[in-house]
Amino acid sequence: MSEPVVVGQLGAVYGIKGWLKVNSFTDQPEGIFDYQPWLIKDGSGWREIQITGWKRHNKSLICKLADIDQREQAQLLTGADIAVSAEVFPALPGDEFYWRDLIGCRVKNTKGYDFGLVTQLMETGSNDVLVVKANANDAFGQRERLIPFLEDQVIKSVNLQDNIIEVDWDPDF
Repeated sequence: MSEPVVVGQLGAVYGIKGWLKVNSFTDQPEGIFDYQPWLIKDGSGWREIQITGWKRHNKSLICKLADIDQREQAQLLTGADIAVSAEVFPALPGDEFYWRDLIGCRVKNTKGYDFGLVTQLMETGSNDVLVVKANANDAFGQRERLIPFLEDQVIKSVNLQDNIIEVDWDPDF
């Protein structure tokens, strides 16, 4: 199995029967319940856990997990990451990418300048942004660059097999 993908986090206990608040990291908050089974990380690593119910409560989401029937049991899970296997995500068309697939890619411009590696992505109001950690010997003294993920304008190609993103971006910017 590939490395689990974190899609949310368990929050505070709700009530006395073992329900927990859910902090969803998915675009549509309720979408977190479409990805099952959940994996919860404890001291020995990831373990599978089943959801027996969920509902909206005010502006929050709450869930009931299998074999968690008391408040004290649920309290042991507060703050735990919720992950799923990467295989549960649907395949994307060739011109679309999951953020997790872009992290770790090497970024080079059209002239061959190596900017470094993508460490994360940020969502802005208008477009996503690649956060690129510069190489230790960066010729322009940069530690990090923010490169907008604008296909055709800035992003010229994404090759996930070779982990290379080609950009039209000036290295001194």
